[in-house]
Amino acid sequence: MSPVDQKLDLLRTIPLFSRFGKREIERVGMLTDEVDLPEGRVLMRQGDTGHEMFVIVHGAAKVERDGRQIAERGDGDVVGEMALVAELPRNGTVTLTAPSRLLVVGHREFHALMDEMPQLRLQVLDGLARRLRDLEPGATD
Repeated sequence: MSPVDQKLDLLRTIPLFSRFGKREIERVGMLTDEVDLPEGRVLMRQGDTGHEMFVIVHGAAKVERDGRQIAERGDGDVVGEMALVAELPRNGTVTLTAPSRLLVVGHREFHALMDEMPQLRLQVLDGLARRLRDLEPGATD
């Protein structure tokens, strides 16, 4: 199996992209980079400008705000998309807590995908809404 086919198979396992057809998965594949990073690597720092988002294929990360851990992320989770959607500074620091394989989507590529694939835009916004709801103590629908 070629590296491109492996990457496309990998993309299909990520919840954010799991509903996509072959054409959409191929397009996402063209616009994402796959990287392996060690435990302890800081993916983003609170207050920095966001230039990319990450999809954790395999691995784990902690999310901190103002020096306090507020969440953990793992396989299939997306981090960094909020700063790209809102084009605001990062609202947290994300550090890998295990060796991790990640998909990286740059700012320009992220917005190209959102423009080309309305279903991705809806899934990203749904994910953001869920995260915001989870941050509210005692929040219910």
